[in-house]
Amino acid sequence: MNSLLQPDPVLLGFLFFKKFVYLEVLALLALIRVIVGRGLARWPALMTLVLCLGGIATVFAPALGLNEGPLYVTAAQMMAGGGGMAPLLVPSAIFLICSITPRARWRIIDVLHLLMLAGLLLVWWWVS
Repeated sequence: MNSLLQPDPVLLGFLFFKKFVYLEVLALLALIRVIVGRGLARWPALMTLVLCLGGIATVFAPALGLNEGPLYVTAAQMMAGGGGMAPLLVPSAIFLICSITPRARWRIIDVLHLLMLAGLLLVWWWVS
């Protein structure tokens, strides 16, 4: 009977990673790309950074007491879209544009992003 009431540890890890880790790490990768990138690679990274910061602000707004008003309500509804995966996949898809730009520097950022995205999609598939 105990196992019925206890969720799978993989599910708990996925929910924690999805809520508190993915956007923060993606924002850090986008910030690095904005700082060290060249040419066209900076613009998708900047868009990704803005989207990630908006998502992070929405997640932590209730802890700061900023969870009132139409802006927060709209942002929270967007963050819940697609079971909470859409706000993760949209900035990730925009950041993937950096991977195909010819003059982007530090390709290790793209490798880390692809590994993180593949891990997210794999665990999402596993738990669903």
